[in-house]
Amino acid sequence: AALATDIGRVEAGGADQLHVDVMDGRFVPNITIGPVVVGAIRKRTRLPLDVHLMIVEPERYIPEFVAAGADLVTVHAEACPHLARTLAQIRELGAKAGVALNPSTPPSALEFVLDDLDLVLVMSVNPGFGGQSFIPSAHRKIREVKALLGTRPVDVSVDGGVKADLARSLAEDGASTLVAGSAIFGAADPAAAVRALRAAATVV
Repeated sequence: AALATDIGRVEAGGADQLHVDVMDGRFVPNITIGPVVVGAIRKRTRLPLDVHLMIVEPERYIPEFVAAGADLVTVHAEACPHLARTLAQIRELGAKAGVALNPSTPPSALEFVLDDLDLVLVMSVNPGFGGQSFIPSAHRKIREVKALLGTRPVDVSVDGGVKADLARSLAEDGASTLVAGSAIFGAADPAAAVRALRAAATVV
């Protein structure tokens, strides 16, 4: 019931998609949800689901998450020794493919998979727990990722410590998607928080 309520609130605020964090207690210290919960979310919304796999050996579980309803699957460059193969697997299953970069991972990690991407997720906190503060070097990384992508139609997303007061500068850096957790679900009115974030991100 709480899940359905939260989804309804962010939908009411005009969220473009739902970002679902999956953690395994190995790649990151926390443990969260699996394919069953992704399937439950899928039944409650028509919004696209971006499933962010903060797990080791993601290729073992990607089919389950796509079957559960993931529209986009994002894996970590640091967890994929055969990154091109993993991205191909995601696309062959009919989902869009994204790569996340931890704060200490340079954009050059993407150099040989640029044409295999639908999304680059720049982590602006060290992944594993919500409510952390934004790491300022993410601004530079977003700009470098945008330059590396050139004219490729790849979404650049930023995740971690994203609040309304950062939204405009992140959009100016080149971020096309802002992932917000605590700033939305920790707000008294999540729908209003979504609207405020969207308004703040508008670059005239």
